Amino acid sequence: MKISTKGRYALRVMIDLAQHQGEGYISLRDVANRQEISIKYLEMVVSILHRYGFVRSQRGKSGGYQLAVAAEECTVGAVLKATEGSLAPVACLSGDTFCCGRGSSCPTLPLWKELSEVIDRFLESKTIAELAENTQKEGTI
Repeated sequence: MKISTKGRYALRVMIDLAQHQGEGYISLRDVANRQEISIKYLEMVVSILHRYGFVRSQRGKSGGYQLAVAAEECTVGAVLKATEGSLAPVACLSGDTFCCGRGSSCPTLPLWKELSEVIDRFLESKTIAELAENTQKEGTI
């Protein structure tokens, strides 16, 4: 499993919006400046986040984006699954069915299943609120 730029940037956007959630709608330009990410790329990322119901938008002079879900209830796993699709460590676990004919006799499949469960539990245990709080303390975002 390798998290793409899209997934990493989606987390950064969500964290940024969480840190500024009391300020109304936040312009994408402000997020882009703070995060040092191109607006064009952020537009693509926030469109995914909007489609999955993580952010809401408002047009106009005082428009922008804000969280549509409570940062305390939004998990890292949910955001990454929306942007990345499957987080499975191997291709044979990324769909509903096994793509390998050896699935029933594969000696490594139990290992990959367990790893996938550990990854999922870990990412689902972390919230955007926690990351926002930690980065504000550390000054990394």
